[in-house]
Amino acid sequence: QELSNTVWAFATSGVPHPELFKKVGYHVAGLDSLDSFEPQHLSNIAWSFATVGESHPKLFNKIGNHIAGLMSLDSFDPQ
Repeated sequence: QELSNTVWAFATSGVPHPELFKKVGYHVAGLDSLDSFEPQHLSNIAWSFATVGESHPKLFNKIGNHIAGLMSLDSFDPQ
């Protein structure tokens, strides 16, 4: 949650920090599993990268593959 909150805060503040996004992106993309992330945290991370225009294909593939591989999307609350 802390990583999610941090990139969200930078994205909403409009303060650019490409090195932060790069580091968070590689960290999350390099994890063996995203099972410890709540759906809202994954959503916030993806939204933050998209909002600031930071491209990170490995991160987006990791998140996309994780969500596509879930048995059910019931834990994702439509807002």
